[in-house]
Amino acid sequence: MKKFVTAAAFVGAVLATPAFAQDMAAAPAPEQQSPGSPTPGEATSPDGSRAFGLVPYVGVMGGWESFDKDAGHGIPNGRRLDGSLVQGVAGVNVPLGPVFVGAEGNVAKGISGAIDWEYGAAGRFGFRAGDSGLFYGKVGYQWVNFDHFRGLARNTGNTSRDYHAVSYGIGAEVGPKDIGLGGLTNRAGVRLRFEVSTFGNADSFRPLAGVIAHF
Repeated sequence: MKKFVTAAAFVGAVLATPAFAQDMAAAPAPEQQSPGSPTPGEATSPDGSRAFGLVPYVGVMGGWESFDKDAGHGIPNGRRLDGSLVQGVAGVNVPLGPVFVGAEGNVAKGISGAIDWEYGAAGRFGFRAGDSGLFYGKVGYQWVNFDHFRGLARNTGNTSRDYHAVSYGIGAEVGPKDIGLGGLTNRAGVRLRFEVSTFGNADSFRPLAGVIAHF
């Protein structure tokens, strides 16, 4: 869908600029190290942090999702299904030098509009940039439960308000030093996340932004 592709390109272009502008940092001196920092002589990634490890995280995000309603595509019910939502996420990253892989689960609650609940899981993969930046793609499976579902049977013959499909998207996380707030936290700390995802065969447009705490 055009909105998804346009937003994805915008996220990548805007957020890549500050991250790639960072110089490749060396490992911090022992007296400056925080938990999770590399020890002297240990292999490091381009940002100076440990090249390998296990990094759990939790976060809170907010955004909007709008579903297609065209016949033969999306959820055709004769009216637009959309709404704002707040989402909690929890997952783990596995750094592998300059890249990383990971897995994440999410639960979202609709605040306004047609969405009641959403939940799902996804795998993430991407690369590390700047001092604490992450750029990633994700693929998973998502369940959606609609609150105001009267008329869903129209054109579909389906009276269910529950739908599920493959989900995928792209996103980025930037740490304090990447956004000009050096010294506020270290690499194992708070990051800002921006993400755009979709549902099924590009059946929805779902931009989200929030705060992720890495441990």
